[in-house]
Amino acid sequence: MAAGRILCQVKSARLMMGANPLFDGVDVVLSEGERACLVGDNGVGKSTLMRMIAGAIEPDDGDIVFASGATLAFAMQEPDLSGFDTLRTYVQSPSVTRAGSMAPLPPHEADAALMDFDLDPDRSPQGLSGGEVRRASLARVFAAAPDILLLDEPTNHLDIPAIEALEEKLAAFRGAALVISHDRRFLEDVSTATVWIRKRKALKSERGFAAFDDWAERIEAEEQRALAKLETHLAAEEHWLRRGVTARRSRNEGRRRKLEAMRAERRERIGMAHSPRAGLGAEKGDVASRLVIEAKGLTKSYADRPIVCELNLRVLRGDRIGVVGANGAGKTTLLEMLLGHRDPDSGSVRVSKTVEIAYVDQNRAILTPRDTIWEALAPQGGDQVMVRGRPRHVAGYAKEFLFDPTQLRQPIGSLSGGERNRLALAVSLTRKADLLVLDEPTNDLDMDTLDALEDMLAQYEGTVLIVSHDRAFLDGVTTQILGATGAGKWVETPGGWRDFEREHGGFRPAGTAAPKEAVAQDTRAPRVQKKLSFKDEHRAAEVEKLLPKLEAEIATLEEKLADNSFFSRDPLGFNTAVKRLDAARAEKDQAEEDWLNIEARREALSAEP
Repeated sequence: MAAGRILCQVKSARLMMGANPLFDGVDVVLSEGERACLVGDNGVGKSTLMRMIAGAIEPDDGDIVFASGATLAFAMQEPDLSGFDTLRTYVQSPSVTRAGSMAPLPPHEADAALMDFDLDPDRSPQGLSGGEVRRASLARVFAAAPDILLLDEPTNHLDIPAIEALEEKLAAFRGAALVISHDRRFLEDVSTATVWIRKRKALKSERGFAAFDDWAERIEAEEQRALAKLETHLAAEEHWLRRGVTARRSRNEGRRRKLEAMRAERRERIGMAHSPRAGLGAEKGDVASRLVIEAKGLTKSYADRPIVCELNLRVLRGDRIGVVGANGAGKTTLLEMLLGHRDPDSGSVRVSKTVEIAYVDQNRAILTPRDTIWEALAPQGGDQVMVRGRPRHVAGYAKEFLFDPTQLRQPIGSLSGGERNRLALAVSLTRKADLLVLDEPTNDLDMDTLDALEDMLAQYEGTVLIVSHDRAFLDGVTTQILGATGAGKWVETPGGWRDFEREHGGFRPAGTAAPKEAVAQDTRAPRVQKKLSFKDEHRAAEVEKLLPKLEAEIATLEEKLADNSFFSRDPLGFNTAVKRLDAARAEKDQAEEDWLNIEARREALSAEP
């Protein structure tokens, strides 16, 4: 849906934090039909800007203007349900904002919104889980049917089915939405525009988060070239080279290549296991020596509801297994049985006697609230901590997890949820362990920390078991997925979330079985495709002609833009050339990606008997 009338405009907003400016002339426009994601480094003020738009904070200077009669609803990062007797009364009560006021919601509309999010309207807000609080907050803002929707970390504590349901609701939303989230897959799926808070300003792209890295890289490259031309700020240039988007993408590519090699090895091992002769050889040799955990016939039920049914699983050294399932599917229960912390109803689990385990549970029991951050990282005292076999200074290591040196003497009990999560990860990665078990490690983490965690896991030489609902994170770190498909059944798929989703269609809510129709359909032999489709053949021929033309055009434009006098002679022509160069590069990238995908399909079809 194309963007329509402007609903909200932030004009030259300035805000001081102590003696330093947080925003210095921020301009943001939100239009009807637009779903914008709000991104930026940790601490740049994303949530602050959202709260400013909502009216919870007043700017020191500048204006925030709304369209006449526009209404706004804000789902905060930490929803407050205190003071309400039931979820119905909470949803009925509209939030107060600087935009147009909203009338209280009729009870039947509140009930419908809550049931949409699988919540009982008569339930008390007391004792809700984190996921239930989040769903109640989302029910409240969607029930209000506002013109402007502000969502701060809406996917925190949601399982994958709930995240996908939220994606559908946002896709159907016809107002203007502004979203902060660390869930990259979610942002790629829902956003149509991107607002980037950078250097106390707001930059905006009319493309969604999927195009963010390319856009950000171009901006940083242009700034770097300008800095080099002016021969100033060499340190800033070195910082860009070391910490900019290009450097991050290079690390990500290295991580991806390593992960693909590990996934290929896992597929080969699973294939060998299905061959009796090859499997026997592996049992006697390499697999037996690399075995970390082995489960046979593992079964567990609660109140006649199956959690795990006849699970056979081998966890080998170097595996990175993502455990996925709907809320209530028994992911934590399964982890605890595999670690020997909980007994199964039947079956057996054998854990290697030599394996050393570091377990970060959902409650972060690895931390002691009265300890300081420094004491948690260096419990034996001193200022050194051993990380992957080498000594590191406590302050330097803590900084990698976004802790300022001034925070190191702060008690853990005073930290926010995200800070506790970061500290638990930091502590777990210092412990001498060859099996790392992480239960919901991505909750409350920002993208910077997620990226750092992926880097660290890429360097980790041991075995990892991860429970997570973050699909992009799972795609970035796992060699296989162990997923709940309903009625206590668990299946193992080499690869990441996308591979599991492609093979099994995601998963159903806990305690449900596959529909009979779906089971019957699965038993039928699929129609075999023997050649490429007409569309693929046409696109392949088109790309082969297009690529040489684009390469020649890009080379010509780059040569023109390298002329230092071009801009002074023809500013309009210079800007037109820059825009066309960006477009040509994007067209070339897309053409190459299309060609590679088509050739991969062609190769797969030719390999079939």
